[in-house]
Amino acid sequence: MPDAKQQALPAANRTVFFVSDGTGITAETFGHSLLTQFDLKFKQIRLPFIDSLEKAYEAVRKINDAYAVEGNRPIVFSTLVQANLSEVVFKSKGLHMDLIQTFVAPLEQELGIKSTHSVGRSHNIADTEEYKNRIEAINFSLAHDDGQSHKNLSAADVILVGVSRSGKTPTTLYLAMQYGIKAANYPLIPEDFERGKLPSALPVFKGKIFGLSITPERLSEIRNERRPGSKYASLENCRYEVNEAEAMMKREGIHWLSSTAKSIEEIATTILQEIKSDIKTY
Repeated sequence: MPDAKQQALPAANRTVFFVSDGTGITAETFGHSLLTQFDLKFKQIRLPFIDSLEKAYEAVRKINDAYAVEGNRPIVFSTLVQANLSEVVFKSKGLHMDLIQTFVAPLEQELGIKSTHSVGRSHNIADTEEYKNRIEAINFSLAHDDGQSHKNLSAADVILVGVSRSGKTPTTLYLAMQYGIKAANYPLIPEDFERGKLPSALPVFKGKIFGLSITPERLSEIRNERRPGSKYASLENCRYEVNEAEAMMKREGIHWLSSTAKSIEEIATTILQEIKSDIKTY
């Protein structure tokens, strides 16, 4: 128990630990999904590769230190597969959310078989076909970023279009890394609006095109961070480009959405729903 004179800090200052025998990504992803349900701020610490008793006891020390300093139990999300390591960490002074024990045991009972209890299994994919396809997709997206290459566009699963700084690049990379989707992206620029046509390399692939837009106000903010005070970033120019881009996408029959208030995950999911019948994801 903390010292009687010690003042417990408000919940917003609660520390959260993500403890794993692997990368900790699974624990962190699950933990984030839960924590976003609370309008609070948390100090988040990932403790990956806890694969020995020595490391487990070190994790306990860090959790207990946070408890001693803050006066509140840290929240611990754990994906430790080895029972002996999980038992050590469970003795720390935290509120424990053990994903393995919570979900694996019921699944074993339902499926009638024992799990493999393989450490790091969820991310041990370096030699799989799926992993290789993701790496290939990332390389493709980087090579076809911002319209820098027309080569092999026929291999693209999706081609994103939109004005500069509307979110095309992070979306293509997310699609590649998470789903193994080969995504290219092309900016729509004033020259395209003057011609009233898509970039010359794209019409033949119109069935693969998806558009991103954004509010002029938000676009101006983003561009001013890169080129403050420029015509490129002016609200007047941003309004012109956004209006012209949206008009072109409507005219060409291109499905599009506004990225203004959407996360990369939401944008990617919408794109997947539009193109899922034509591609295989991993």
